[in-house]
Amino acid sequence: MSTPRQRTGNLPAETTELIGRRTELVEIRRLLTEARLLTLTGVGGVGKTRLALRAAYEAQPSFRDGAWWVELSPLRRGGSLLAHTIAEALPLADQTTRPMIDVLAEYLAERETLLVLDTCEHLVDECALVAEALLAAAPGLRIVVTSRRPLGIAEERLLTVAPLPVPETSEHEAVEEADAVALLAARAAEVVPRFTVTDSNRPELVRLCRRLDGLPLAIELAAARLREMSMTELAERLEDRYAVLGTTDELVSDAEPPWHQALRTAIGWSHELCSPAERLLWARLSVFAGGFDAGAAMRVCADAHLPGSEIPDLLNALADKSLLIWQPTGGGERYRMLDTIREYGAGWLRGLGEEDALHRRHVVHYASRLRVFADRFLTSEQVPLYRGLVPERENLRAALGYTLDSGGADAVALTAVMWPYWTCAGQPREAGHWMDLALERAPEPSADRFTTLAWSCTYATYRGEHATARWFADEAQEVADRLGDRRLAGYAAMSRGMALAYAGEPDAGLDLLHRATEVFHDLGDASGMCLVAIRRCVAHASAGDADAVLAAVAEALDLLGSEESYFTAFVLICRGIAQVISEDTTAAGQAGRRAVELQSARDDLLGVASSLSLLAWVAAQEGRHRRAACLFGAADEVLALAGAAPFVGNPKLGALHARFEAVARQALGDQRYEALHHQGARLPRSTAVDFAVRDLDALPTARGEATGADPLTHGEQGAQRPL
Repeated sequence: MSTPRQRTGNLPAETTELIGRRTELVEIRRLLTEARLLTLTGVGGVGKTRLALRAAYEAQPSFRDGAWWVELSPLRRGGSLLAHTIAEALPLADQTTRPMIDVLAEYLAERETLLVLDTCEHLVDECALVAEALLAAAPGLRIVVTSRRPLGIAEERLLTVAPLPVPETSEHEAVEEADAVALLAARAAEVVPRFTVTDSNRPELVRLCRRLDGLPLAIELAAARLREMSMTELAERLEDRYAVLGTTDELVSDAEPPWHQALRTAIGWSHELCSPAERLLWARLSVFAGGFDAGAAMRVCADAHLPGSEIPDLLNALADKSLLIWQPTGGGERYRMLDTIREYGAGWLRGLGEEDALHRRHVVHYASRLRVFADRFLTSEQVPLYRGLVPERENLRAALGYTLDSGGADAVALTAVMWPYWTCAGQPREAGHWMDLALERAPEPSADRFTTLAWSCTYATYRGEHATARWFADEAQEVADRLGDRRLAGYAAMSRGMALAYAGEPDAGLDLLHRATEVFHDLGDASGMCLVAIRRCVAHASAGDADAVLAAVAEALDLLGSEESYFTAFVLICRGIAQVISEDTTAAGQAGRRAVELQSARDDLLGVASSLSLLAWVAAQEGRHRRAACLFGAADEVLALAGAAPFVGNPKLGALHARFEAVARQALGDQRYEALHHQGARLPRSTAVDFAVRDLDALPTARGEATGADPLTHGEQGAQRPL
């Protein structure tokens, strides 16, 4: 670990004070200096996640490249997306032909990073393989894992997190300093105004903590009941509960992984004390992954037995009982369940015989939202609709997983409407993962299979997998022919034409794109006309025909209107390329700056890389070589995050990229070029975008000011600009 640096990372906010655990935090600090993989293990509800979060905050300043949190509890289906989930947290893009584990290893290799993998017990084998690979590649990496089970690899050091200490007796005032009692007292004060520990209530606090074996989650659940009953009544009711269920000094063996009996008892008791409607909602909410809002809860969970009008109040009641965690966000209020609470609810849902029905309703809800997004993708609603789906990533994955388990037709119907989300999110590799699985399960011709094939072709093209893209296009054409659908045949021709253009065969691609244009024109398909005009922009750019590009751009922008974001940025890059070819650098710079503004608002890494590259070309063409070197560095860094080549490996555009990079390098000399390229690569992405958009020749300082430390010759006229 290095000397302390400015904090970076994505650690979740600490919403409550960590009570106790001083000894464990000291031990974690010691172990992280000796070992590179530390697993915090222990029973459910013992506080592993909370301890790991505090430890990560304390360790973060010692890691040059920050501390990064990866939440794994929503990840299912054998962990096939484990590497992608880690990449998203860092964040890295998935626009790459290489295995994501290789991209992660390369990214972390030269960095000093703390990675926290939270809740790994259902992915022990997968996490062990990933940890071994990353530790072997990245000597500056430390990994902290929370899991009810160890990973079982040689590099691992274990720290078993025990329940909080409970005093043996209640006779001494110092008992309130015991961690378990302190936690109960603190949570009691949150729900009971002016609550304090007194001589009269101290014995009951100790008795309650002892009965709950000092398990933090069990204590939290019990404390929430103090809104409704006194401490004495709470202790007596819990004693009655244990009289029925038995002792707490053993594990619940039928749970997987095993639970502590005290936790099962505390959750079961909380369940009994809920109203019937609260219990039913608790069970039904267990189908959500990650989190949800009240609207989703109403649409998925409401029926004649659970009226939608009652659900907002029931959500608040469950949050008051600490059975839900309320999360205010910039997009509105959301809720989530702890894993142990969700597991209990899921078991109850199975017992009610409602598991399949609720999962189907969950799928229907998110499929409906995706269809709305697809219908309005080419409108001003595109970005707001995408932003609304960003928090639902884990629910979308859960819905896909359920449809794959239940039948191929449902899966391919869902992938057919997922394309707007995957496109805006810049996730062609994850899209390919799910689409491949859905296509395997639904081999029969259908409109949904066609749409999935057509977008699989697009995503393979974005990944630079040109042969695979052609295969998908051929399969789409076969489905269109078997269905006898001329409109689909037009989309198949468009898909193959785009694949050929990106692969360096623009003339063959343009023939197919013109054929598709005729089909869409004859059928009056406005969306098809718009999409094929966009593809023609790329094909003409690949052919180096600037006039044809500008004509296609004008048509595409007219069809798109002024408010669409994704394709507008795409088309503006094509315009900029044509203007660079025509040596109209002023117009090319304007196009590139507007494109990168649109792309950065959607976190479109591949798009940002293309725009930064275009602006680097412009700078080199203008003779602003130091600006060009910095922009090439920033673009290359984003391309490394995306695991992609410039302009997804298109030969014509790749040659232009190399040409302008050589111009800047020759003007500056290798040593100066590399130094400036490195400066650009180390810029935070938001700073790099700001540098590009403001058309600066001076890199900003830490305070956001331009530094004038180094003169920059602008053009052949010798005007001086600082960098």
